[in-house]
Amino acid sequence: MAINTPDWVKHAVFYQIYPDTFARKVPPHQQWLLDVPLEDWDIPPTFQGYKGGNLWGVIDKLDYLRDLGVTALYFTPIFRSASNHRYHTQDYYAIDPLLGDREAFDLLLKTAHEKGFKVVLDGVFNHASRGFFFFNDILENGPNSPWLDWFKIQGWPLSAYDGDRPANYVSWIDYRALPQFNHNNAGVREYIMQVGEYWLKQGIDGWRLDVPDCVKAEGFWEEFRERVKAVNPEAYIVGEIAFNATQWLDGKQFDGVMNYPFGRLTACFVIGDRVDKDTIPHFYQPYETIDARGYAKGIEELLARHPWEIQLTQLNLLDSHDTPRFLSIADGDRTSVKLATLLLFTFPGTPNLFYGDEIGIEGGHDPDGRKGFPTEEKWDQETLAYHKQLIEIRKKYPALRTGNYQILVAEKDIYVFARILGEEGLIIAVNNGEEKTEITIDKFDKADSILDTKPNQIIYGEGSINWGGNQLKITIPPRCALILAP
Repeated sequence: MAINTPDWVKHAVFYQIYPDTFARKVPPHQQWLLDVPLEDWDIPPTFQGYKGGNLWGVIDKLDYLRDLGVTALYFTPIFRSASNHRYHTQDYYAIDPLLGDREAFDLLLKTAHEKGFKVVLDGVFNHASRGFFFFNDILENGPNSPWLDWFKIQGWPLSAYDGDRPANYVSWIDYRALPQFNHNNAGVREYIMQVGEYWLKQGIDGWRLDVPDCVKAEGFWEEFRERVKAVNPEAYIVGEIAFNATQWLDGKQFDGVMNYPFGRLTACFVIGDRVDKDTIPHFYQPYETIDARGYAKGIEELLARHPWEIQLTQLNLLDSHDTPRFLSIADGDRTSVKLATLLLFTFPGTPNLFYGDEIGIEGGHDPDGRKGFPTEEKWDQETLAYHKQLIEIRKKYPALRTGNYQILVAEKDIYVFARILGEEGLIIAVNNGEEKTEITIDKFDKADSILDTKPNQIIYGEGSINWGGNQLKITIPPRCALILAP
C-alpha cells in the first residue's frame, strides 16, 4: 500500500502554543475578559489559576512568529473547558470564552492563513470532562440518563468529586475529572468523527490527537483518518504516542507522532551527565548518558522503525507542555540546548518548538514549564538569533527537509552526518566534548553528491575545514557544531 502524508508538513516549522500563557490582549468590546480574577502574568503558573492568555494575543504575535520563521501553529486545546490547560473538554463545538470565543478564533484562522501559517488543533477524544453535557446528564439523572452507554459506568452512586468514595466509572488513568468515552458506542464514535470533520470544514489544517493509544475500539483511528482525509486530503494527523508508535504509523492511521524518542536520544547525548536528575521527564525514561556511537545506534534504529514517507512527517521536539523545558533538563546549560536545537533542525521530520524555547524560557515539571511568555527585555537574544538562523537554513536547503540521512562519523563525542538530496549535500558535525577536535573523513560513498559538490562553506557554527582530494578534515572547538554547504 502506498503511504501518503501531507507534503506541506515535510517543509514546515511548527510552533506549539499553550494559549493561557502565550499572549494576552483583547479588543475594547471584550475588555471583560481581562476584568475577571487572573493570576499575575509573571508569577509561576499554578494548576488551577488562569493567566488569561487568549487568541487575540496570538493574533497580535503572528508577525513575531513569521519573523522567527515558523510556518505552522499547533495549539493545545482551545475548546470550552474548566481548566487552564483545557484538556477537560466541556463542548467540542465551542471556543473557550476566556480565549475570546468564536469571534477571536475565526479572525485568528483567517489572519494566520493570510500570513502563510497552517493551524493544527488539539483533539482530546479519549475522554471528556465532568462538565461535558452528556456526562453531566448522567450526574443529574443517574440510571435514567439516555447517555449511560456513552461512558463506562460501573455502579451507583457515581462519585464525580468525593475522593473518599469509588468513582464508579472509568476515567483516564483513574483521574475522575476525565471520564473516558465508550468508543464502542456507535453514537460516541459518530460524534467524535463529526467533530473532526466540522473543524476541518471551518478551515483548520489538521489534528493533534491526545493519548490516542488509550482508544482501544477496533478500527477507530482508521475511520478517523478516512473521514478527515475525505474533507481535506492534506490535513495533518499527528498522535501523542511517547514511545514506539509503529502500530499507529502504518499509513492507515496517523501521519506522524510527537517524536519524544528523538528528544530523549538527543538529551542523553548532548546533555549526558550534565542533566538535572530531578527534572528528567517520564517521556525521557530510561535516561542514560550515551556517546556519539550510542546516539548513532539509536538514531539508526529510530529511522528504520517507520517508512520514510512517515518519517518526513514526524513531529520532532525537544520538549513540550508535558515536559520540563529542555534548558532546565540540562540544568541551565545553554550550550546543550544550542547543540540539541541544531540536531532538531537537521533531522528528518518537521521540527516543533514549544513557545518561548527560542528565547530561553526555563521551567520544571508541570505546571512550571508553562510560564507566561516574557517581555522582550527578558529574552535571551543569542538563543533567539541561532533559532532564526537554523530555521532560515532549513528553509533554504531542501536536503535538510527531505534528503537522505547518512551518518559519517560517530566516535566518542564526535557525531557527523550528511543530508543528501540529488545534487545537494550538506554535512553537519557536532563536537560534544570538552576539547578541540580534528576529524578526518574519507569514507564517502562515491555515488554521493557530497563528493561532486564538496561542501566547503561553513554556513553555521564554528571551526575550519579542508578538502584534500576525497578526504575532508574538520576542526571543531569544544562543544560546538557546524554545518557545511556547497
